[in-house]
Amino acid sequence: MNSLKSRRQRRFQIILTAVMVIIMLITVYPVWYSLINSLNSAQDISRNGYAMLWMRDFTLESWKAVLNDMEIMKAFGITFARTVIVTFLQTLITAMFAYGFSRGNLTGKKFYTVIGFLSMYLNGGVIAYFILFNAIHIYNTFWVYVLPCLFGGFYNVIIFNTNFKAIPESLFESAKIDGASEHKIFFRLVLPLSKPVISALGIFTAVAMWNDYTQTLYYTKSTQMQTLSYYTLSLTKSSEAAANLGNAMNSGMSSVLTTMADSASNYKTIELACMVLSAIPLIIMYPFAQKFFEKGVMVGSVKG
Repeated sequence: MNSLKSRRQRRFQIILTAVMVIIMLITVYPVWYSLINSLNSAQDISRNGYAMLWMRDFTLESWKAVLNDMEIMKAFGITFARTVIVTFLQTLITAMFAYGFSRGNLTGKKFYTVIGFLSMYLNGGVIAYFILFNAIHIYNTFWVYVLPCLFGGFYNVIIFNTNFKAIPESLFESAKIDGASEHKIFFRLVLPLSKPVISALGIFTAVAMWNDYTQTLYYTKSTQMQTLSYYTLSLTKSSEAAANLGNAMNSGMSSVLTTMADSASNYKTIELACMVLSAIPLIIMYPFAQKFFEKGVMVGSVKG
């Protein structure tokens, strides 16, 4: 009986491992595909098609074109600054709100709960936001990337709230007996004990901010305010047209689009280089936060 159970467990482990390997390959291969083709010569791709497993004709021309383009570097800087600022402030502000919400002596808690749940399903829409941002003079400025994102939404409040309620009440009572204010309790007791959930929500926020292009699409008009995701999207849409323009050098285009116009086969490798460049920071960030992330994603699924 035990041997039969053991064989079934081994069979299950083999199947589970195979499924996980397949999922890993499906997840990793698009990044690998983009990387090897961004390092492959455009002429080889135009003759033989895209490389599938390894570069056939290694070259750094596409990466040189991307890294030498100041518009891409500026878009990278705007995206990086926005991601860092919003991730820090949104996580802190949402945690502060959730801490107050988790305390039993909050007046009007039911009212705030109803408003919070309504905000998860209802909003003013793009036009209302556009009018508001114009009225407070943040339209087409860097602050349109920051101010609307300072609060992480009621879903994050629920997750923080669940985590805070799992902290033993005796710790709060001991801190108050020692004369600690709510400010000190929050920063010196609650936040250090909430590193997993802070890391998890911080990663979710950072990924969302890094990949977002809708703020640029709806609430900016200057090419100087583009984020990296929006720049990559516009590059993808306009590259084929740019490749057919004979007067690209005199049209005021960026150096990337000019390079595309010189050779119609170059644009895809440059697009892929931009995509890989935009993915690198997130790939680097995740391993450092993985330890806390694995614990934090479980918060909210189990009530403490």
